[in-house]
Amino acid sequence: MLRKDKKMEQDKLSLEKLRKEVEKYKRLKDEYLSNWKRERADFLNYKKQELSRIGEIVSYANTDLILKILPILDNFEIAENQVSGELINDETKGLLQIKAQLQDFLKKQGVEEIESVGKKFDPILHEAVEEIDADGQEPGMVIEEIKKGYKINERVIRVARVRVSK
Repeated sequence: MLRKDKKMEQDKLSLEKLRKEVEKYKRLKDEYLSNWKRERADFLNYKKQELSRIGEIVSYANTDLILKILPILDNFEIAENQVSGELINDETKGLLQIKAQLQDFLKKQGVEEIESVGKKFDPILHEAVEEIDADGQEPGMVIEEIKKGYKINERVIRVARVRVSK
């Protein structure tokens, strides 16, 4: 009987030892799972940030090409301003259509004109080439636009050259 009691006591100790080990491994499992979930969330956040950065790079990748196209658009603007309403014929209509196509292309690329005339001078958006006296205008207002300015996705790629009231 003593032997049986001793064996039962050893079994209880073994069982208790096994329970402690099971608890220990459960804690480790929970800790590893928690760490894995945290790392996965960090990785997913990193992935989103990288996709955002790549999208930003792609949206500005065409900036150099667009800056080379803008002088062509400027020349169309000059030509349009030189032709009066009475002189518009089939040839000039064709040129105006090309200008419109060019503007549509730029708009699809995210290019926007900076509105200047009648606005307060902003050194981020405008470059003042001359200050002139303007009756009835408060100082610092854009009176005339010499060369249009442009933005891509709210980022200025070319400032507008303007005349400003004194």
